[in-house]
Amino acid sequence: MKAVVIREHGGPEVLRPEEVEDPRPAPGEVLVRVRACALNHLDLWTRSGKAGFTPGFPHVLGNDIAGEIADPAGVAGIARGARVMLSPGTSCGRCAMCLSGEDNACRQYRIFGHGRGGGYAELVAAPAANVIEIPERIGFEVAAAFPLVHLTAWRMLVVRAALRAGEDVLVWAAGSGVGMAAIQIAKARGARVIATAGSAGKLEKARALGADHVLNHHQDDVVAEVRRITGKKGVEVVVEHVGPATWERSVLSLAFRGRLVTCGATTGADGSTPLRHVFAKQLTLMGSYMGSKADLLAAVPAFFEGRLKPVVHAVLPLEDARRAHEMLEASEHFGKVVLRVD
Repeated sequence: MKAVVIREHGGPEVLRPEEVEDPRPAPGEVLVRVRACALNHLDLWTRSGKAGFTPGFPHVLGNDIAGEIADPAGVAGIARGARVMLSPGTSCGRCAMCLSGEDNACRQYRIFGHGRGGGYAELVAAPAANVIEIPERIGFEVAAAFPLVHLTAWRMLVVRAALRAGEDVLVWAAGSGVGMAAIQIAKARGARVIATAGSAGKLEKARALGADHVLNHHQDDVVAEVRRITGKKGVEVVVEHVGPATWERSVLSLAFRGRLVTCGATTGADGSTPLRHVFAKQLTLMGSYMGSKADLLAAVPAFFEGRLKPVVHAVLPLEDARRAHEMLEASEHFGKVVLRVD
């Protein structure tokens, strides 16, 4: 099959189109013909070696996958040709975490394109438990843009932060996939959203997604503006995934007993936390990693009904994976960059 592989860590130049062997589904797995694969920052970190994990080379990236069942491999209830998207995380399905519905905490948890082969290819093998059928009206590129970031944002806001109607939420980097998803999920939960971005164009698009207030995080005093907008109260929830570039401002933006939930650190691993604010304001700082299959299934109806709408910034052919990585690294996008697999 045709695929784009990496044989070493490095910059976008290590992405190479090649012919590789077709994957062979293990028992309980199916074979999916990939039609679209959306990019995530995890692709960049895995490629560069900054993800804290070295895959076996050659390795195929790609976490977010949509396509058709090429071979059901004898799995009951899955038909050849069915249009599907894949839940991005796999697990053992047998441990206490999996059986309690917390499969993203399984010790064998793996993500397509990170701990196992991904979607920068014509075919991918996937556990049957990861298959979600999609309606005919939803295109493959849009379906590929949904799973990872909406799963992540849903877990952050609904499960971890337990967001309530009427609360204020600060969402950093509205142009990112998680930012885009978080704005829509927070609005759907009845919250007021303050979103940040680095350009006027991205701020306008954040408003179009439902953000009530927008701030330029390069130019505005975000903490002061948050206090002004909220009448000096601060926000109940901060969606943080940037890291040291925003971390201290995130903490300072929180209201009394506010909750900061973080899923990543695109600007580095270390954040400075003024501890006096943590104990004096009784703040909660929490981490969130991906989400369970049940979390994704909880979010899917809102997607199928049009209440959650993935934003696709650009669709490029698979062989332009290097250009797609460059776009992500340069923050040229608002929403998802998707590779089309013909």
